[in-house]
Amino acid sequence: MSRSPSFSVKTELSPKLDPASLRQWVVAFCIIRFDLEQGQLIEECYPPGCLTKDEELEIAFSSFPDSVSQHQNRSSIHDCIFFFRFRRQNDSQSVLVSSSEITEVDKELSPKSTDKRNLTRSNTHKNNKDSRHMYGYVFNRQRHDERLKRGGEQKSVVILSLSPYSSVFRPLLQIMGPLYFDIGKKALEHIAAFVSMWPAPKPGKLMDLPIGNAMLKVNLPPAHSLPSESGMLFEESAYSMAPFLPNNQSVPQGLFHDSDLFGTFRGLLLQLWVLWELLLIGEPILVIAPTPPQCCEAVASLVSLVAPLLYSVDFRPYFTIHDPEFTHLNSLQEGDTFPPIVLGVTNLFFLKALRKIPHIVSVGSPAPNSNRLAFTTRSSSGKFSARSEAFGLQQLSLKKFSPSNFLSAVKLKRDGPLCLMTEHKEAIWTTYGAITKPDTSILNRLIDAGMSPRVEESMSVVNNEILRRHFLELTTNFLAPFGPYFRTKTPSESSSPFVDPPPLPSFNADEFLASLSARGPGKFLSKRMKSNWLDLYRRFLRGPNFMPWFQRRRAVAEQEQHKLWRQARMNTDIQQFISKRSELEIVDSFNAIERHFLEEIQLQESGSASAESVLTRQKLKGDLQAVFNVLPKDMQQLLLLNPKRASLLQGSPETTKLPGHPSVQVGVVSSTSPR
Repeated sequence: MSRSPSFSVKTELSPKLDPASLRQWVVAFCIIRFDLEQGQLIEECYPPGCLTKDEELEIAFSSFPDSVSQHQNRSSIHDCIFFFRFRRQNDSQSVLVSSSEITEVDKELSPKSTDKRNLTRSNTHKNNKDSRHMYGYVFNRQRHDERLKRGGEQKSVVILSLSPYSSVFRPLLQIMGPLYFDIGKKALEHIAAFVSMWPAPKPGKLMDLPIGNAMLKVNLPPAHSLPSESGMLFEESAYSMAPFLPNNQSVPQGLFHDSDLFGTFRGLLLQLWVLWELLLIGEPILVIAPTPPQCCEAVASLVSLVAPLLYSVDFRPYFTIHDPEFTHLNSLQEGDTFPPIVLGVTNLFFLKALRKIPHIVSVGSPAPNSNRLAFTTRSSSGKFSARSEAFGLQQLSLKKFSPSNFLSAVKLKRDGPLCLMTEHKEAIWTTYGAITKPDTSILNRLIDAGMSPRVEESMSVVNNEILRRHFLELTTNFLAPFGPYFRTKTPSESSSPFVDPPPLPSFNADEFLASLSARGPGKFLSKRMKSNWLDLYRRFLRGPNFMPWFQRRRAVAEQEQHKLWRQARMNTDIQQFISKRSELEIVDSFNAIERHFLEEIQLQESGSASAESVLTRQKLKGDLQAVFNVLPKDMQQLLLLNPKRASLLQGSPETTKLPGHPSVQVGVVSSTSPR
C-alpha cells in the first residue's frame, strides 16, 4: 500500500472552516461504505446539507469499482484512485442532442448576433450558482479479511467539486485517503479547513496550496479550456483568444494536461491520430478498460488530446449502469443518432447495451495481484509519476507489417468488440476513415523505457511531453485559419477613439470553406493530411465543438478590443484631439464621450467596475468638459436643458480658446438662460 505524503494533524493549529472559500474548490467531502444488506451508503458528508438525495445516490453508485469487472485481489489492502463526472439534476435535459440541433453553420454568424448570444450566456452564468456537472475524485480502499462476509469490505473517500482540477484533487486524495483510515471523520474536518484557507483558483497558473505541513504545487488548466457552464467566471487572457502556439510550453493548454497519454495508449500509438479526429469532430466514443483507474485515465487523456480547443462534448471518465442517462442511451432505436459523448466503462455489459455507439476503444490490461496504489501515484508537488497500473513492464512496440500481424488485425476486426467478453485486448473498432496520417517522426522520437521501472517512470514523462507538444501543434495549426475572425483593431491616428470599435469580421461557413479550399491548409497540415483534408473542416463546422469554441473566442476578442479602445481613450490628449476636428465632429465626440462616461457610472453602480474605473471616469469627465467648452454657446445652452447632463458638467468656470473656435465658459451657463 502506498504511503501518503508526510502530513500531521495538530488540532490547535487547524484553521477554522470558511464555507464560502471552501466552495471555490470543493462542494463536499464524502465517506461511502459498501453495505452487503443495503448497498452503497453515504456515512459522512462534510459540510452537511450540500447535496440533494438524487446526487447522493448517484455519487454513491459511482464511487466503487464495478463488481462485474473487478479481478480478485487477495492482498490484505488494495487502494486505487479514479474520478467520475455526472450531470446535476437541476440541469435541463437539453444536452444530449445531435450536432445538427446544436448549430447550423450554413447561416451567417454576424457580430451583432454573436454579441447578443454571448451577453445572454454570460448573464446566465453569473446568475447560475451551480455548474451543470460535478466531478467526484475517489480514493477507494478494498480490505480483504476472511473473517468478514464475502471475505472483505470496501470504503471510498470522495472529494466533490464543480471544477476539473485533477492536478489538485488526486494528490490531495493521497493525503486525505490514508489519513481518514487513520483518524476517521476528523480528517474531513481538518482537510476542509485547510482547503478553505487556499486562495481563489487562478486558471493557467502555478499555485502553492498548503495542506497541513505539506505543500501542493499544482498547475491549473487555463481559463479557455474550462467549461463555460461553470458558475465561476475567469478572465481569459488575450493569448488564448487566437489559435497560436504558446511561448511557454510548461504552461498547461487544456484539461487534464497531466494525464498519462503515453502510458495509457502505448499499445495504440498509431491510432492516436484517428482518435484526435474523432474528438475534434465530436464523435461518440466508448472507452473500455479493466479497472476504473485505467478507464478514467484513458478518457482524461483523450480530452487532453485536442488542447487548446475547448472540448464541449460530454465526457464521463467512469460511467456505470446506475447513471440516469444510461436508460436514455440504452433505449435508442434503429436509425437514432448516438449523441456526442465519451464514455469510460469497465462493465462489459455495455458492449451489448450500447451496440449503436460507432467507435469503441479498448485500453489497459487486467491488473496483477498488487498492493500498490493503482493509477498514477503523485508526489506532494502534484506531479504524476506517469505510471499507470498494468503498464509497468510493457515494451514500447510499433508493430511493423508482417503476415501474422495483418491476419491478427483482420481477425480482430472480424470478431468485433464482443471478443473482449472472452479476453481483454487493446484495440480500436471504428469505420471512420482518418484524414490525418500518423506522424512516424514523432513516434520514432519516443523512448523505449526497457524493463527498469525507475527509468520507465522518467521516460514516460518525456514521451508524454513529445506527444502532447505534437498534438498541441496539430490542433493549433488546424484552428489557425479561423484566426482572422478574432483579429482586433486599434484606433488609427486619424480616427477617433471615442467612436465604437469596428465589428469583428462576420463568419459564413460556405465562404470560409471556399476561401480555405483556394489557399490550402498550410505547410504543416498539408504534409500530414490526405487530399480530402477539407472534409475534416466540414465535419468540424457541423460538430458540437465548433460553435461553443468559436463564440467564446469571439467574446474574448471583443473583450480585448474593448480594452484596447478604452486604453486609447485614456491616452488621448483631448486638447490636441479637439484642435484637429470640425464643429460637427466635436459635437459627435461630445455625445460619444458622454455615452462612455455614463457606461462607467453604470458599472460603478452595479458593482462591476474594475480597479482602474475611477481613473477612467475622471479622465472622461475632464474630456467631456473640455469638449463642451469649445461648443457654440447656443449648443451649450441646449445641452444644459437636460438636468442629468447639466449635473455631469458641474465644475469650475474654465475658458478654452482653440484656433477657429470662439472662447466660451462652462459652469456658468444656466439651463434657464435665453436661447
